[in-house]
Amino acid sequence: MANKTITVKKALDTRQAALFVQTASKFKSNVKISIDEKMVNAKSLMCIISLGIAEGINATISADGEDAEIAVDEVAAVLC
Repeated sequence: MANKTITVKKALDTRQAALFVQTASKFKSNVKISIDEKMVNAKSLMCIISLGIAEGINATISADGEDAEIAVDEVAAVLC
């Protein structure tokens, strides 16, 4: 299991949300993102849009699986 907490540097519009999901989906690990108390599947576009990821908020990316460390790093990079 790998975790990384970041401060979002750019809000996600629909196109960037799709890029976020594509990045998460290329990994075998289960990838999640949580903001406040809400945790969702990072591979689901609808879940990501429902979070309303805005600039300046803190988000935690977590992954569980064989490629968890690299998944967390690459997915977090989309938000930084």
